[in-house]
Amino acid sequence: MYEEKILRLIENDARLAPETIAVMLGAEAEAIKAEIKAMEDKGTIVRYRTLINWDKSERDFITAIIELKVIPQRGEGFEKIAERIYQYPEVKDVYLVSGGYDLGVVIEGDDMKGVALFVAEKLATMEHVVSTATHFILKKYKADGIILEDKCKDERRMITL
Repeated sequence: MYEEKILRLIENDARLAPETIAVMLGAEAEAIKAEIKAMEDKGTIVRYRTLINWDKSERDFITAIIELKVIPQRGEGFEKIAERIYQYPEVKDVYLVSGGYDLGVVIEGDDMKGVALFVAEKLATMEHVVSTATHFILKKYKADGIILEDKCKDERRMITL
């Protein structure tokens, strides 16, 4: 009954207690707890996580978006290929997409060379992979709907004539 509202609230702040959600929705805390538990059991709620701005941490790594053109397998489409790809620990996300390529893969590595070797040795050599294109993420401005950087202050001076 409250599924979408609960999901929107905890998507924005996973630390919200069921009691707080109940107050926000005008519901009983036990009903909210039961609904959250049911969504966890069903797999609608997969995991609770924190959004981290890694640029402000001491960890140094690189993220890349890899475009893959693949030949879908008979009877399985893209599923088997995607499954093989998401087994690698370097792979953070795998998407079936429309447009000029078939799969979008997000990976993390220690440096550009490591990512390039992963693509060349693991992804590009996979059976049914026709081509790859690698795009390195240089800076994240917004992630999961959250702006990561403070707005730049406009330091231009106004000139009047």
